[in-house]
Amino acid sequence: MKKSAAGTGPVIIKKYANRRLYNTETSSYITLDHLAAMTREGRDFKVVDAKTEEDITHNVLTQIIMEEEQRGQTMLPVNFLRQLIALYGDSMQAMVPGYLEASMESFRRNQQQFKSAVEGAFANSPFAEMAKRNMEIFEAATQAFKPGTAPGAPGASAATPAPAPAPSGEDDVAALKAELARLQDKIEKLAK
Repeated sequence: MKKSAAGTGPVIIKKYANRRLYNTETSSYITLDHLAAMTREGRDFKVVDAKTEEDITHNVLTQIIMEEEQRGQTMLPVNFLRQLIALYGDSMQAMVPGYLEASMESFRRNQQQFKSAVEGAFANSPFAEMAKRNMEIFEAATQAFKPGTAPGAPGASAATPAPAPAPSGEDDVAALKAELARLQDKIEKLAK
């Protein structure tokens, strides 16, 4: 999360004793949902206690995760949480934050590489338009499951595009099988 407005550094968010959050960039009060959206957008921010100026970003981000988990957006398996709790006070505790951060960065990189590979695999084939539509449908479905996204809301597609009609005929089936085999080879090469 390095993106910030015009190179001015992280946006400063002040948290007051009444639990209200104040965005100093926009001079307005915001909610934890606003901070979650800023995080998803890649905006860098720092939350400080308005009275003591203490950096409480970690606590606020943890609170956002707890609220997301309570809304039914569970992403952290119970076993993982138990293992994480067990590491508190362990001799390996100091290594865990770096390991988790590196793991998440690797996951994001792999996710982007996979997306690029899928898009590239279809770029010069007769199935390019169908692949593009399928990616749009997949992204629309992903948006639909984000918290706070309702049909017709920003980030939700107004109408999900209909998938392309399935090819018919033996030649089309053979072409599809050949394309799938080619894609499988590309995926195996990327995995190595």
